[in-house]
Amino acid sequence: MFSRDQVLELMRERVHHPAGMRELLQILKVPREERTSFKRHVKNLVSSGDLIQIRGHRFGLPEKMDLYVGRLQTHPGGYGFVTPERPLDNGGDIYISGPYLNEAMHGDRVVVRIERVKEGGRVEGRIIRILERSNASIVGRYDRDENGMGYVAPFDRRVLMDIFVPPGQEGGASPREMVVVELTRWPTATRGAIGHVTQVLGDIDAPGVDTEIIIRKYGIPDEHSRDAVAEAVRLGTQVAERDTRGRSDFRGLPTVTIDGEHARDFDDAITIEKLANGNYWLGVHIADVSHYVQEGSALDREAYERGTSVYFPERAVHMFPLPRPRIMAAAPARAVVLHGGRSARPGRPARVPRRRDQQRRADDLHGGERHPDGSRSGADEAVRAARPDVRADARAVPDPERCAPAPRLD
Repeated sequence: MFSRDQVLELMRERVHHPAGMRELLQILKVPREERTSFKRHVKNLVSSGDLIQIRGHRFGLPEKMDLYVGRLQTHPGGYGFVTPERPLDNGGDIYISGPYLNEAMHGDRVVVRIERVKEGGRVEGRIIRILERSNASIVGRYDRDENGMGYVAPFDRRVLMDIFVPPGQEGGASPREMVVVELTRWPTATRGAIGHVTQVLGDIDAPGVDTEIIIRKYGIPDEHSRDAVAEAVRLGTQVAERDTRGRSDFRGLPTVTIDGEHARDFDDAITIEKLANGNYWLGVHIADVSHYVQEGSALDREAYERGTSVYFPERAVHMFPLPRPRIMAAAPARAVVLHGGRSARPGRPARVPRRRDQQRRADDLHGGERHPDGSRSGADEAVRAARPDVRADARAVPDPERCAPAPRLD
């Protein structure tokens, strides 16, 4: 039984020119009972770009036909570059002039034929096939031409063509409003792209519309999966007694967040305590995500896919849904960025690297410790009122040369 990789390897070893299916079956000596499977593998290899189908229903390897597969990056000036998946001999990209783009759009995965190598080593090519379309949805400004025909001018200037919107497909959009248009027909040599409006974002100057444009332009996921939401709901917003077991309790110490009062995340807090020897003990409390978000869970998988929260001037797109877990940030390093129910709010457990060894006298400071922390943050109180006191304490710290060394957190 042939596998996909075996078919490709046999093609590399035995097929030295583009060949039709019947010739391939003969050259590779494919048994009759395996021919259906072989043809299916060839079809899949063509779809992936590992094989190229040319005129006469012949199949060949791109490297033996001076062809390259890669992603197209277009320029507002009307030309583009393809970054080949199989590197060129001299490295670099393949330049594609406007007439040779052949209806390909920014981000498409394409097949390129080398046309010439110019003096200086610049490689120029022509797109001969589009393997994979990238822009199923496009953000742009809806408008109508002098004949009343609707179209969307893409916000991303690298998308070099307007999208025609037939009557009744404008989704309630008015001229000059920003919209999301879904392509229903890709452009060809004789026809332009056609689509229908799926979402009206509003006037580009309206508050918040610029953020919506960026979210959709870069495909930032703005909704959470049902599994992740259900998991967050099960976690709830209250700290159970079991969550405090095995944690050092610092709730008796005044603790303030170091995030501003208008921050969207409260995941760090500090305590400062003056010691008998005149030195100061600084407790840094970092909200602990690993207690609630377990490896392999729906929340963990979604956070892995997103990679990070994304922040805008007036809002944030978070890795986790509401209601948020109560303990944030994976030990032993920096906090995972979130806000609300899973942040360093009053009473929520956290992690703290301590500068004081609890087994020694308070004036015998050496290195640092990590403590699963049950500190009580003053985040819900007036942080602005707390900050002058913190700064006043910081000014009162003795000469650094007479203070204990900074803790090692590695």
